[in-house]
Amino acid sequence: MNDTEPGLVQSVDRAAAILELLADGGTVGVSELSRALDVHRSTAFRLLATLEARHLVEQVEHRGAYRLGLGVLRLAGAVSTRIDLARDAQQACEAMARRLDETTNVAILDDVSAVNITQAMGTQMVAVTRQYVGQRTPLHATSTGKVLLAHAGDDLLQQVLAAGLEGYTDRTLTRPDDLVEELDRVRRRGWASADAEWEAGTCAVAVPVRGADGRVVAALSVTAPDFRMPASGFADLAAVLADGAEELGLRWGTVRPAHRPGAPVD
Repeated sequence: MNDTEPGLVQSVDRAAAILELLADGGTVGVSELSRALDVHRSTAFRLLATLEARHLVEQVEHRGAYRLGLGVLRLAGAVSTRIDLARDAQQACEAMARRLDETTNVAILDDVSAVNITQAMGTQMVAVTRQYVGQRTPLHATSTGKVLLAHAGDDLLQQVLAAGLEGYTDRTLTRPDDLVEELDRVRRRGWASADAEWEAGTCAVAVPVRGADGRVVAALSVTAPDFRMPASGFADLAAVLADGAEELGLRWGTVRPAHRPGAPVD
């Protein structure tokens, strides 16, 4: 086995290598493992004992060999759950794209950005150009970002304000007081909008998606050129998106919301 790369913890790297060897080979003995890792047999045994205590490996009776334990299934189940969430989000996007015939996205919070995890396109010949899966967008200048920031708590808001509010167009909210007021409005009316605030000529509306514990875990949005999405129609779009967000939330195990997005709040 090659030396551990700089910056890696050697024991953790070796433990991960054991799991990979077991995944590839099914069962591995202590002696075989010590040779593969280029470590003393006692070191290999201690690594296996640690993994066994966490139920990540288990000993095969009467053979002195080890195989992957049931604890791996629990970890794999967590990944499978994330895949299911993305699949459900994609279905929600596609349903909204068919209904609104515009680009739709589901975004989640990642550090100080909103990240699109799924997307669906409408059939319009003129569509938005800066939307894609994996895209990171600013919290203060996008509809999904505002929804996520409005429900994230004061610590994140202070972090965003301390970093400065970059202006992307002449409509971007760059004054802290204006953003704080906008986020309060988002919480009260149940939806957020971005009226050419991140990209000139492009508008978006987003609503929150709640998880199993009722907290906002994602935002469902629709984006279109401003000539097809005037501000006067934002509230109506939010009401349509709320249907998709509610259905997605129900798939994720949440309860039906006590209230739905209402009319704009001045």
